[in-house]
Amino acid sequence: MSEAILAALSRLERFGRFAENTALVILLSGMILLACGQIALREIFGTGIIWADEVIKLTVLWLAMVGSIAASRDNRHIRIDVLSHLLPEQVVVATRMLVDVFAAAVCAVIAWQAWRYLQVEIEYENTVLIDAPAWIAHAVLPLAFALISYRFVVTVLQQIHELLTGRAPETAA
Repeated sequence: MSEAILAALSRLERFGRFAENTALVILLSGMILLACGQIALREIFGTGIIWADEVIKLTVLWLAMVGSIAASRDNRHIRIDVLSHLLPEQVVVATRMLVDVFAAAVCAVIAWQAWRYLQVEIEYENTVLIDAPAWIAHAVLPLAFALISYRFVVTVLQQIHELLTGRAPETAA
C-alpha cells in the first residue's frame, strides 16, 4: 500500500481509538453521576428524576456495546482457549483465524438483524424516555455489531499478513 493510504488508515485508527475511549469515559461518568444523584435525591429529599432510571438502563446498554467494540479492537474479548497451550503454534494461529472469521460472520448477521429491528421500531414509532424515538437509543446495536465484525475482519487480515510476510503489520499505538 502507498504511504498516504497507510498514514490515513493510521490516523483513522487513532481517531477511532480516541472516540471509543472518550465515549466510554463520558458514558461511565454520566451513569455514575446520574445514579448517585438519583440515590441522593431519593434518600435525602424523598423524590427523584422521573426519567433517570431509564437513562441509566440505556447507558448500560451503550457502555456494554462501546466496551465490546474496544475489547475487540485490542483483541481482549472473551475467548475460550482450552487447547492453545497443547497445540503447535501454526495450528493455534489457523484456529484463531477460523474462529475470528466465524465471529465476524456472526456479528455481521447480528448487525443486520439489529438493523431490521431498528426499522420495525421506526415503523411502529416506539418511544423511550417519555417521548423520544426508541430507535435513536437503540441505534448503538447494529452499529456496534458492524464495528465488531469489522474489527474481526481486520484481525484476520493482520494475521494473514503476518503469515505471508513473517512480521506483524505496523500499527499506530
